[in-house]
Amino acid sequence: VQLQASGGGLVQAGGSLRLSCAASGSIFSMAWYRQAPGKQRELVAAITSGGSTNYADSMKGRFTISRDNAKNTVYLQMNSLKPEDTAVYYCAGRGRYAPRYNYWGQGTQVTVSS
Repeated sequence: VQLQASGGGLVQAGGSLRLSCAASGSIFSMAWYRQAPGKQRELVAAITSGGSTNYADSMKGRFTISRDNAKNTVYLQMNSLKPEDTAVYYCAGRGRYAPRYNYWGQGTQVTVSS
């Protein structure tokens, strides 16, 4: 399965962006991770094919993950962006019984200016 992320860019603090990630096939769980310079990659949010979601605490209330199973696409709506949200955002996928995310997209840069 291949993942293709898009939608990153430069936005001012307080603004919004919507990321998209299209998969070449169906995947049980899809997620967004991010990695800021000098920091470890961290989970942003995840969603299963059934719609169950999981968010990192710092993203709750500002970010919303959703998916269109018919299009094998996952979205990340990011509102009230902060400079500390600046990072490369990666989409990821795994099968139902996979212990970890093993499909990765190429990453898309999100830069939030103050």
